[in-house]
Amino acid sequence: MSLKVVRNKVDSVKFNSAANLPFELRLPDFQMAMQDVYDFFYDVNSKLMTKGLQRLDDMLRPAIMSGVLSDMLTASLAKHSRVLRENRYFNGHPDLIVQGLYPQDSVKAGKDGVEIKATRKSGGAVDTHGARDQWMCVFVYEVDTQTEPAIKRMPMIFTEVYLGQVKVADFRRNPRGELGTRTATLHREGIQKLRDNWIYRA
Repeated sequence: MSLKVVRNKVDSVKFNSAANLPFELRLPDFQMAMQDVYDFFYDVNSKLMTKGLQRLDDMLRPAIMSGVLSDMLTASLAKHSRVLRENRYFNGHPDLIVQGLYPQDSVKAGKDGVEIKATRKSGGAVDTHGARDQWMCVFVYEVDTQTEPAIKRMPMIFTEVYLGQVKVADFRRNPRGELGTRTATLHREGIQKLRDNWIYRA
């Protein structure tokens, strides 16, 4: 049976030309980073499906998928950005830092840069490991898990991108269970601050 994998294309007219972009970021930086991810999934899924295997979209659990996308977008934005680079410190914050500002572009907790998150939650509400003063960028994506047969499912798609400068006071701390990790999420006013500076809406 002949299988055809669809390659998504980022729609350039869906970007917000009035968005406030820090650290010399440009809208094409976001477009190219998103397209890099689309192209990667197209290449991988094309190979997987010729072998009768599941798409990567279907293999990965939601939390793993969000982590993979965050890492890929961080790497691609660093590649296309004029002044931001990947933070080389393992699990350092933020994910993207201003080049040359920290030794070896590595810092455990820096102030100048952008934290990258990916989530399936429409509107960009995402849990973080702590409230911080920071620039936060949230990519919202959708995965088709319903269409049957599975070989006809549409590829993962980005539906929203937000970039906002938020403060510690913009977060609410979430209750922690006995074995849980403490997290923080932007409260209503904080998430509105993020949404006001939207970058992309499909």
